[in-house]
Amino acid sequence: MRTHAPATAATRRRTGLTLALLSACAFGGSGTAAKPLIEAGLTAMQVVWLRIALSALVLLPVAIQHRDLPRRHPGLLIGFGLVGVACVQGCYFYAISRIPVGVALLIEYLGPALLLGYVRFVQHRRVTRAAAVGAVVTMAGLALVVQFWNGLGGLDPIGVASALAAACGMVGYFILSEKSGPSATAGEEPARPIDPMGMTAYGLIIGAIVLLPIARPWETHWHLLGTDVSMGGTPVPALLLLGWVVLIATVLAYLTGVASVSRLSAPVAGVVACLEAVVATVLAWVLLGEHLVLPQIIGGLLVLAGACVAQTSTPSDTAAVDFVAPVGEAAHGTATHGAATHGAAATREAAHGEAAPLDAAHSESTHGDATADAAPVSAAVSALPPARQPTVPTPPASR
Repeated sequence: MRTHAPATAATRRRTGLTLALLSACAFGGSGTAAKPLIEAGLTAMQVVWLRIALSALVLLPVAIQHRDLPRRHPGLLIGFGLVGVACVQGCYFYAISRIPVGVALLIEYLGPALLLGYVRFVQHRRVTRAAAVGAVVTMAGLALVVQFWNGLGGLDPIGVASALAAACGMVGYFILSEKSGPSATAGEEPARPIDPMGMTAYGLIIGAIVLLPIARPWETHWHLLGTDVSMGGTPVPALLLLGWVVLIATVLAYLTGVASVSRLSAPVAGVVACLEAVVATVLAWVLLGEHLVLPQIIGGLLVLAGACVAQTSTPSDTAAVDFVAPVGEAAHGTATHGAATHGAAATREAAHGEAAPLDAAHSESTHGDATADAAPVSAAVSALPPARQPTVPTPPASR
């Protein structure tokens, strides 16, 4: 029965990598396309509300198709809409209205370090020394990006604070996105997973409702959408930029990003996600003329390097492994999702011997409910050995 597992895992990994790359590139252009609209006279909240509301409208047929989701997972959808959509998007767009796009996104990449903090101080689990070093490197890079020694280098403090708030929201997005996909439905029959497209559609609908009183779209200067706006001195139709923000940087980016959640391990997801910051910074530099000074470039490289190290480090200590069992194992009783690429099946057999079918069923029943309540976040992989790594989300949705 296990003969097809390696091929299946390899296929899932290739698919997840492709989806994550596409999502990172799509998200990377959101700030660059949105900033000219903000500079033309729309508020940051109006632009982000248009982005979310129009994207929700595009995905309305998906929401109708998965109309049972609000009944099955109301708390998850509300949390995803509040944190993964409204908080992250609103804070990021408000940040880019006050500070450069590349700086805002690099600040947001404090997220992996915050995830390690969540694992260590909230879950009370160990993290490796390398992961801790990665977090410190990220913080050092952040200090260079914001140029703290020079009064934030002229950066607006409120803009910096908004980007930091978006980084905190990214942590919530990781936690909630992990629950989507076929391998993340612990305690639920495998035939009824939380569909990533349905979760995305309802998250956008809820996010649009939450931001409605803040954005006050009835006060929007709608005539601006029929004019040309300046992108680095070049006139560009405002509707073209809005269409890019909605269809490419939101609908496509969210669907591919959330769909890759159950197909990639956290180390790969974390490294791939770093491409987004590179894409955003280069696009803002070329199209908006937002040049970074040398310390900010060095700091940005440190932020990305630290984030990668934090995501890819695993400990040698396995003492606390059973504190939270992998979601994929709890749901299916095997390690064919996510952990298969690390030889999880072989490791478990070597450690515990060939398990009889009755033992496997008993293990599944005893761990299923507890795992559903304590599903590990993506950064929790930093506290798990390779053989026990769960399926975890790629971090695309914050931009």
